Amino acid sequence: MFGCLVAGRLVQAAPQQVAEDKFVFDLPDYENINHVVVFMLGTIPFPEGMGGSVYFCYPDQNGMAVWQLLGFVTNEKPSAIFKISGLKSGKGSQHPFGAMNLPQTPTVAQIGISVELLENLAQQTPVANAAVSSVDSFTEFTQKMLDNFYNFASSFAVTQAQMTPNPSEAFIPANVVLKWYENFQRRLTQNPLFWKT
Repeated sequence: MFGCLVAGRLVQAAPQQVAEDKFVFDLPDYENINHVVVFMLGTIPFPEGMGGSVYFCYPDQNGMAVWQLLGFVTNEKPSAIFKISGLKSGKGSQHPFGAMNLPQTPTVAQIGISVELLENLAQQTPVANAAVSSVDSFTEFTQKMLDNFYNFASSFAVTQAQMTPNPSEAFIPANVVLKWYENFQRRLTQNPLFWKT
C-alpha cells in the first residue's frame, strides 16, 4: 500500500505492519538523510473517509523513541516529501505508536504511517520544520540563478571595437542573452512550473 524513498537509496515498498492500521519503514543511517518521500503504491487506496498520518521516529540520547508528525497522505494527495534533517533535535508529539514496542537502535530511525479518519487528520498539526519545499523557494532560487547567469555573462561583454577575430570562438550578442533572461522571467512569473511542460 505504501512506499518510502530516500535519495540515493533503493525504494522501500514493503513496510512492516505493526498493527492493523499502522505501518513502519526503517531508515538506517538516518543522520545522513535530509528528505524522505512517502507515497501510496497505487495498488490499494485508502478506504472512503480515511488517510494516513506520517510520523518520523528517531532514538534520543537515552535510546527512547521520539515521534514527530510530518504530515499526511490521502487518496487525493498520494505522495509527499518531508524534510527530516532539522527534526532530530526537536521535541516529540502525541502519536498513535505509543503502546507499541518498536525496536530502536542508535543509527536507525523510522517512518510510521497510521491509517486514520480524514477528519482526525485535519485536526493534527505537523511539526513546522518538516514543511516541504514550496514553489516560492523554487521561484526564488530560479530568480537568483537567472540574475547570476546574466551578471556572469555580462561581465564578459566587449564592444565591437574591442573584439579581436578568433575563428574558434562563437559570440552571442548581449541583447540576445537579455531577451532570453526577460522572457524566462516573464514565463516564470506567469507559471512557476512552465518548464515541466
